[in-house]
Amino acid sequence: MEPTLLTTLSTLITEQRNPLSMQLDRLSALEIVQLINQQDHLVAQAVEKALPQIAQAVEKIVQAFQNGGRLVYIGAGTSGRLGVLDASECPPTFGVSPEMVKGLIAGGEVALRHPVEGAEDNRAMGESDLKGIDFSPKDVLVGIAASGRTPYVLGALEYGKSLGATTVAVASNPNSAMAQVAEIAIETVVGAEVLTGSSRMKSGTAQKLVLNMLTTASMVLIGKCYQNLMVDVQASNQKLVARAVRIVMQATDCTAETAEATLQLANNNAKLAILMILGNFDRLEAEQLLQQHQGKLQQALS
Repeated sequence: MEPTLLTTLSTLITEQRNPLSMQLDRLSALEIVQLINQQDHLVAQAVEKALPQIAQAVEKIVQAFQNGGRLVYIGAGTSGRLGVLDASECPPTFGVSPEMVKGLIAGGEVALRHPVEGAEDNRAMGESDLKGIDFSPKDVLVGIAASGRTPYVLGALEYGKSLGATTVAVASNPNSAMAQVAEIAIETVVGAEVLTGSSRMKSGTAQKLVLNMLTTASMVLIGKCYQNLMVDVQASNQKLVARAVRIVMQATDCTAETAEATLQLANNNAKLAILMILGNFDRLEAEQLLQQHQGKLQQALS
């Protein structure tokens, strides 16, 4: 074990012992979950302090999307899994290509379910994995690591920066090595974990909140919603088909029968069906209007 690594870990807030949980192994089940819940209340407050930086990152992501670029998450362990999760939820929620938001994890697909020895320590692999997806200056790279020092993520951020791409660091320690490299530093300082060093807990929750914000806000700004309805939902199973019908009904105050019939004409495109009903357009007219307004339904209607 490198003495320098022990020294580094000893300075990280995420590695400190939480004074409120020193008797954790003596508590009852109810007392344990009450303590975890009390600590979880701190997470949203920590994220709130980083909202200006999160908004700045959203603006860069929107610019990238408008210029044909992608959002790429990269991380190791829990952080990598959360990035892959958020990326995988974008196609069904917003109807975008799986290539638009990508998640990379140290150790590859197998690391989603099993730890891969040494993967997070491989700085060169971070760069190599980005090259493997043809990462370009048009893309935005979001490096995720509770510690803010993961070599795999640092290697990726340094490579992304060298290309001139926008780089973002999401970490739970202030003034981290990742923050020094990235253009935008999102620091969610949630404090010591209830279970010392288990950064899948408060730090992981904070990461999930941040990533949800990055994709949801970006997709809203490029026209992937109408009012507060996810009108680009992909009706790929029975639940989502029913959700598409409800969305059309909620947006237009029409009957279920009208929503279903119009969705059939619109090839299950809820946004298109809404425009057809509210504007009394046929499918071709509605498609042309949406194209003229970059897919933004509110603008097409006005």
